[in-house]
Amino acid sequence: MKKYLKTDEWNIIEEGFDPDRLRASESIFSLGNGRLGQRGNFEEAYTEDSLQGSYVGGITYADRTRVGWWKNGYPSFFSRVPNAPNWSGIYVRLIDEELDLAQWEVEQFTRRLDMKEGISYRDMTVESPKGHKLHIHVEHVNSMAQQNLCLIRYRVTSVNYKGKISLVPYINGDVTYERSNFNEKMWNILKAETRSDHAYIWAQVKREDSQLTCALTYELLRNGKPVTGTQIKIEKEKLTGFSAGADVKPGDEVTLLKYSAIVSTLYHDRRKLVEQAVKEAREARQIGWNSLLEAHRKVWQEIWDTTDVVIEGDPEAQQGIHFNIFQLYQSYRGEDPRLNIGAKGFTGEKYGGNTQWNTELCCVPFFLLSNPKEIVKNLLLYRYNQLPKAIENAEKLGFTHGAALYPMVTSNGEECHNEWEITFEEIHRNNIIAYAIDQYTVMTGSTSYVAKYGLEVLIAISRFWSQRVSFSQTKQQYVLLGVTGPNEYENNVNNNWYTNYSCVQCLKKTIEYIGLTAQKYPDEYARTCRITGFEISETEHWQEIIDKMYLPEDTEQGIFLQQEGYLDKVLDTVESIPAEERPVNQHWSWDRILRSCFIKQSDVLLGMYLYYYHFDKETVRRNFHFYEPRTLHESSLSPFVHSILAARIGETEKAYDLFLRATRLDLDDYNNEVHQGLHITSMAGSWLAIVQGFAQMQIRKNNTLRFSPIIPEKWTAYSFYMYFGGCMIQVRVTQSDITIHLIEGEQLSVMLYDQIYTLEAGKELKSEKK
Repeated sequence: MKKYLKTDEWNIIEEGFDPDRLRASESIFSLGNGRLGQRGNFEEAYTEDSLQGSYVGGITYADRTRVGWWKNGYPSFFSRVPNAPNWSGIYVRLIDEELDLAQWEVEQFTRRLDMKEGISYRDMTVESPKGHKLHIHVEHVNSMAQQNLCLIRYRVTSVNYKGKISLVPYINGDVTYERSNFNEKMWNILKAETRSDHAYIWAQVKREDSQLTCALTYELLRNGKPVTGTQIKIEKEKLTGFSAGADVKPGDEVTLLKYSAIVSTLYHDRRKLVEQAVKEAREARQIGWNSLLEAHRKVWQEIWDTTDVVIEGDPEAQQGIHFNIFQLYQSYRGEDPRLNIGAKGFTGEKYGGNTQWNTELCCVPFFLLSNPKEIVKNLLLYRYNQLPKAIENAEKLGFTHGAALYPMVTSNGEECHNEWEITFEEIHRNNIIAYAIDQYTVMTGSTSYVAKYGLEVLIAISRFWSQRVSFSQTKQQYVLLGVTGPNEYENNVNNNWYTNYSCVQCLKKTIEYIGLTAQKYPDEYARTCRITGFEISETEHWQEIIDKMYLPEDTEQGIFLQQEGYLDKVLDTVESIPAEERPVNQHWSWDRILRSCFIKQSDVLLGMYLYYYHFDKETVRRNFHFYEPRTLHESSLSPFVHSILAARIGETEKAYDLFLRATRLDLDDYNNEVHQGLHITSMAGSWLAIVQGFAQMQIRKNNTLRFSPIIPEKWTAYSFYMYFGGCMIQVRVTQSDITIHLIEGEQLSVMLYDQIYTLEAGKELKSEKK
């Protein structure tokens, strides 16, 4: 764990410049707006170690797959969101020196990320090798109101320098991607041009049709007044921009307002791409900094008005939950079903910016409960639209009759993961797609989505399971062989309990929704049967699998077995591992990891979290006490699940410790990997740990909303908003009581502990905490 950021409920603050933590800070201070984003890179030159990264959603590069040997079913390409042309650069030049933070002395340095308004600030005092001293103030915004715009206000104040200061706003198309398999450049620069009032780069992704154009305009001020002197045009093969300057004496300031527009073929005709980018950049300059900033702030205010979580008495937890909600909305706005949420969002290159099952596990319930818009429907449509590719993925592995295997890692629906134990064996990912469809139906109370779209997906996934299972003559039960469960520190195991159990739940839900659709939406049912070739007789085999699925357990200890043979391991606990050997994935051999009992992330306990309505408290307690001490939490998907389960069995302080780890995973760099980017998709888990954990929100029989709140000793109160069944409520929990306020909607039935109440519009329910 590395703590170097100040604790502030609405700001992330770094004081002092340390090159050794620069990459971590670049991740933490990343900015985005759901359509584009970038790491918290310096605008000026920095010639030492850094990961420069700018990314545009929906633009991908087909990187050739690198594997030691080939196997049938392996993808030929690994899809990546490429590092886009750098649209934020600004060089700072004196008469005979150029600012380079790697070479100049940094006397004072502070940067601050204002999460309430979505603005990054940086202040520093620097001295050149020749003794010239400057103070620099930077404000950086990726507009939430106009999502193609990146805005920068860059102000240089002379401390002791007399002479000309030149500021050089530029766009650089000569960028690299560190994780490229073959060190290939990913862009062809079609045109780079500088005109009298704008500059642009027009580029196309290699081996793809996707194109984008980055255009810039600017304003230059000296002591607050426009500078109208001569500018120098910069126009190279891959670099465009301007050099504009002013003479200064000590105390004078020069300010550059840089307006960058980034447009892509995802939304615009390629024939008008340059024209559109230039138009938006020019319009931004005409609208002006203040008006653009105000519109941006207004969007953030609207987000916080309905999603803010308040934690009283614990500034670290408050800062962490604000940071996670902020980063989620920077990464995804939910307006386009062609887009999804990369595991690192716009904050780093790891995982290639692709979609994984993290979205359905964490982000679907977060957006479903915290936002009334069609965000989750669009996330589900993303998977529905990629169903043909999922069927194709399964066909490559020998499955037939419309069986679908959704990819572990993807951008367009085609699998691009190339590690056999994940690509071919971590097949439980299929079930979380089905789980998300069911959650959407339950939480919204609407069955139209499952009838129109979801049933096709459920049938295809169930067909996969009906072919993937084997019937064991020895056990006289169905088994699943050669799988990798959620615990990726175990590969090629037989009968992973979570995989087997979730397979059964998937088949059950599919049969249930077939019956519902046939009865309530006969036309949609007939259409689905026609499209998929489905016949009701298929469900006979599915029901047999449900009735005869083998679920390993140890009856003496009263626990479910992670997989067959797990108890043959040396059953140490995590406490036995020396601190200097953690995380083990950075210190141990893979052989040692596989032979150990240690668990990367929740596995059996994940099933008990997702399907909580099937397990009583004592069953959860026994399994939690067995597996949690052996869980390393070396995946971001793990701490929040364990926190929720600890809360459900009444272990409040354990729940709090795990919540804090989930909430500050990146801010405190628990797993020594934040330099690679933030864990965006799992950030939703910290919100779920409050709502589903401490507040113990559950959906009971007849879709009744239930709360059984607890509160950590350190907190004086906590509150949150959530949506359910078309209503919006606010829940506030103190050490002594619970208040639930119906903000939107006419009426809502709520179970508090074991008593049912009817909430009415504009009124609040207040009860003592048990």
